[in-house]
Amino acid sequence: MPYRICKSLEIENGHMLSKHPDKCRFPHGHSRKVEFVIEADELDANEMVCDFKIIREAIGDWLDSLDHALCMNTADPAYEDFKSRYGERVIGFENQDPTTELMARAIFDHTRKALEAYAKQSATRYHLRSEVRLVKVRLWETSSSWAEYEAPVLK
Repeated sequence: MPYRICKSLEIENGHMLSKHPDKCRFPHGHSRKVEFVIEADELDANEMVCDFKIIREAIGDWLDSLDHALCMNTADPAYEDFKSRYGERVIGFENQDPTTELMARAIFDHTRKALEAYAKQSATRYHLRSEVRLVKVRLWETSSSWAEYEAPVLK
């Protein structure tokens, strides 16, 4: 069984779900917690899967772009207006509602690529071995509701 660690980061984030039949179709926000589960079959020379600080170093700036931002479906009739008014603080999800499930996958996909790139760098403060894997991202919407996206099993 591999060793696993989990690092949590928090952001304030808004979204609106244009396909939702109730209040969620209006802009609203959440205090979100993002959990990153990472594993390795063996520990490194410091008896760690990896240093927890690597997560923040690898994706901190990108995750900050979601903080105090509004995620919207690009097909929403209000998208262009919001985008022109608030620029980079409006993040488009191409013809999809930015549900917590889809946001978890987007964070997973970005983090996996960022960790792979980080592992290839030699001039980093913390070493990340290439065999360290992102297993899943869990994104909390409220204190009682979350969605997660897990790495597909390769066959």
